[in-house]
Amino acid sequence: MTQTGTRTVFLLAHTGRPAAIRSAELVVQGLLRSGIGVRVLEAEAVDLTLPADVQTVEEATAECIDDCELIVVLGGDGTLLRGAEFARASGVPMLGVNLGRVGFLAEAERDDLDKVVDRVVTKAYEVEERMTIDVVVHRNGDVVHRDWALNEAAVQKVSPERMLEVVLEIDGRPVTGFGCDGIVCATPTGSTAYAFSAGGPVVWPEVEALLMVPISAHALFAKPLVTSPDSVLAVEVQPDTPHGVLWCDGRRTLELPSGARVEVRRGEVPVRLARLHHASFTDRLVAKFALPVSGWRGAPH
Repeated sequence: MTQTGTRTVFLLAHTGRPAAIRSAELVVQGLLRSGIGVRVLEAEAVDLTLPADVQTVEEATAECIDDCELIVVLGGDGTLLRGAEFARASGVPMLGVNLGRVGFLAEAERDDLDKVVDRVVTKAYEVEERMTIDVVVHRNGDVVHRDWALNEAAVQKVSPERMLEVVLEIDGRPVTGFGCDGIVCATPTGSTAYAFSAGGPVVWPEVEALLMVPISAHALFAKPLVTSPDSVLAVEVQPDTPHGVLWCDGRRTLELPSGARVEVRRGEVPVRLARLHHASFTDRLVAKFALPVSGWRGAPH
């Protein structure tokens, strides 16, 4: 789709936000000035004021992206997770610019647009792989659905007046059962997302593990569990309970009938993220959550 030797960046933006529109236009202008081609979705291009030489595609398929060197995403967490879908399908690294609130998947903030363009132009970024999870839903012994997630797969109740009765399983062995609002099965990347809100631990991204976090469980033993990355987690929706719903990254959903079984294991395909900073995850955590660290003296010299 591009001429031989031409560098191209795919741009994805939440054009429903005025800030995202302006940010996207600034990034496009900066990249084009440096001789880097830009490709955008037709549906987003209509909301942007773009030069004629910007490429447009009707749909962001892997084939439309695989000759791009980066996917630059501008928006909040939802837009970043949307970009992660394209990144996983194509294998192209994603560079996120946060225009929302927390934005743990983002590498830059709105005020860093000039720096983002400069780093892309000079290829001054590193790429790291983030673990995903593969999700399989069974019903009466048959596989009825397959999905994946970067952050989490959440099994949740639908009926507000009744709890969801589940039994949890790890590596083929039952662990416990209870009534609850749901169960979150998360990656380390997702430990700062839904799992965090449900009371789960913060797990550093370089730790390879799977998390299982109950949501409002009516039980004495309903603690978050951290397992080996090679474990297989399962949530069985009991036959005598109302149906539930499966959410993957809060974007893709499936109704779970009574008796459904959801299995979660380490994903075969990771998501590649472009990194601009060498700051530790500890510093990122403190900055994103505005944690109080005044009075810290550091290690004695």
